[in-house]
Amino acid sequence: MAVSCLIVDDSDHFRCAARALLEREGIAVVGMASASDEALRQIGDSRPDVALVDIDLGEENGFDVAQRLARVPPEGRPRIIMISTHAEKDFTDMITASPAVAFLSKSALSGAAIRDILRKACDEGDLAPT
Repeated sequence: MAVSCLIVDDSDHFRCAARALLEREGIAVVGMASASDEALRQIGDSRPDVALVDIDLGEENGFDVAQRLARVPPEGRPRIIMISTHAEKDFTDMITASPAVAFLSKSALSGAAIRDILRKACDEGDLAPT
């Protein structure tokens, strides 16, 4: 499954490292953003399949950013995966209430993990196949 991705994280170091890792693993990183306005512009330009959104974006809350991304018209809306260095259990209720299809720990980030999340979401009927 060919997957294009937008990385939304306030750490330049993480964005660059994640891009290198994901591109080595066959994920096309079509954009990187550090805030919601930049992410929305990039979604309009590149129409990624998935957006990885950091829960802690410095001045912005990743869950608020996810809500803004979820308002993109359906034909251009990416699937949202929340990411963090924090444990998923610290945010379970917020993740469940968010428009995200899943949570992925930054330490577990990989092309295979993203494809697996998207495949499971398709199998559960949460989204159309890519």
